[in-house]
Amino acid sequence: MKFSDLLMNLPNLIIPPAEDVSISAPVSEDTRTIMPGGVFVARRGATIDGHDLILAAVNNGAVAVVGEHPPERVDCPVPYAQVAEGMAALGPLAAAYYDYPSRKLAVIGVTGTDGKTTTCTLIHSILNAAGLRAGLVSTVHAVIGDQSLETGLHVTTPPAHEIQMYLAKMVDAGLTHAVLEVTSHGLAQGRVNGVDFDVAVLTNVTHEHLDFHGTWEQYRRDKARLFSITAGSFRKTGVAKVAVVNADDPSADLFRREAEGVQRVLTYALDPMYPVDVRAEDIEYMPDVTRLFTYGPDDLRQWVETRLVGAFNVSNILAAVAASSALLGHDPERFRRAVLEGIGSMSPIPGRMERIDEGQDFMAVVDFAHTPNALKRALEAARMMIPPDKRVIAVFGSAGLRDRDKRRLMAEVGSELADICILTAEDPRTESLAAILNEMAQGCISRGGSEGETFWRVMDRGRALALGCSMARRGDLVIACGKGHEQSMCFGSVEYSWDDREALRAALRGAPLLTLPTANLRALDSGML
Repeated sequence: MKFSDLLMNLPNLIIPPAEDVSISAPVSEDTRTIMPGGVFVARRGATIDGHDLILAAVNNGAVAVVGEHPPERVDCPVPYAQVAEGMAALGPLAAAYYDYPSRKLAVIGVTGTDGKTTTCTLIHSILNAAGLRAGLVSTVHAVIGDQSLETGLHVTTPPAHEIQMYLAKMVDAGLTHAVLEVTSHGLAQGRVNGVDFDVAVLTNVTHEHLDFHGTWEQYRRDKARLFSITAGSFRKTGVAKVAVVNADDPSADLFRREAEGVQRVLTYALDPMYPVDVRAEDIEYMPDVTRLFTYGPDDLRQWVETRLVGAFNVSNILAAVAASSALLGHDPERFRRAVLEGIGSMSPIPGRMERIDEGQDFMAVVDFAHTPNALKRALEAARMMIPPDKRVIAVFGSAGLRDRDKRRLMAEVGSELADICILTAEDPRTESLAAILNEMAQGCISRGGSEGETFWRVMDRGRALALGCSMARRGDLVIACGKGHEQSMCFGSVEYSWDDREALRAALRGAPLLTLPTANLRALDSGML
């Protein structure tokens, strides 16, 4: 295609290129991934100005550039187009390059503070149980037909050009539906610009990411963008624009208003007092399974048994049932069968209340809970998995260079709901780990915690897990929260290999993993960390 073809429907084009050129490779904002024949998008970042990298991109094969500066201000030897904002242009450019793949799929987007990955996976499983060919892009992996592709080390929505690449692969594989996990960062940074959504799902909005969004109100507005994007998206034949809202969430009324541009709003709730479209009754919580009846729109009643545990997973199930009904509700029998099979057959998601068994006489669990609300839900679920006279031992931390208020809040939740808290490292980045743990310790103390009796500080996560396991008695439960499926932990600017599941297995075997910088006791003693 021609450069001018990519720019044809770009909403924020200011100055078109002085000359045209053929494009034979994808769009990218990274000079390291640009391919010969591709388009480089230059934009001003927080620490780097992409316009300073134009010549490097051209040397790596870029044959055209889209940037934010006027043409006379850049040194660019290839055709150059000016846009108002590079970040906003990247998605639509990539969508055009891949021939608008989301217009050939029914696309479901799921956002929220907690529960996104589980809800996405549930929807994906229900749609496939219905005989549809659905793909999935989550923070755990991308599933395209028989392929499962890693999507990254830490939680994020992939860059806009990668999202479009995944969608194009789905179209090429003959898929008809796509389920996308959409983070607040992804919405605020325009990573899903150019995606034509059909169903938008909101799980909840709780305390998280205020370091990035600035204010609670801005965080909610950024989440709500998924509804406005959906309402304004390309209309596909036979596919309605639908918003799914959690009526249990305190912000539900706000999001209902934000969803006014769609054709239909579906609500769900655990609280039986709310009049909603999707609800649950006769819920039975057990250590290994949950049983319930789901009631969908038009009283589509279905019994479900799932290996997902805890009330928060029932909420995720209701969100998935509501979203699936938007696509399958016209065929009640097929919908009921898909809900039964899709939810019942779904395996626990890696790093989400995942049981670790090395033959010990107590339970050990890894969960991704890294927000106050998610930790609360995980500890409540843990409590339901053991007898009332047994103890919950929670091992968790709070990330550096992130929302500082969360540290105290997480420690307060842990002190209130766990019998023992072990505070430890969780991606301290360039902050002092000792200072982070001190803030958390103050949170424990504010809730009546006593250091050395109800909570401990252990800088090295491997040793923290080992301590938790050594404290556990028969029938207790040790839960490691905050890392889940992730495969690394950041100290300074370096990502060190780390998997909480392997670390917990090692702790259960009595040989804790000591692969992080905090394992250096000499460094700890000297105060280096």
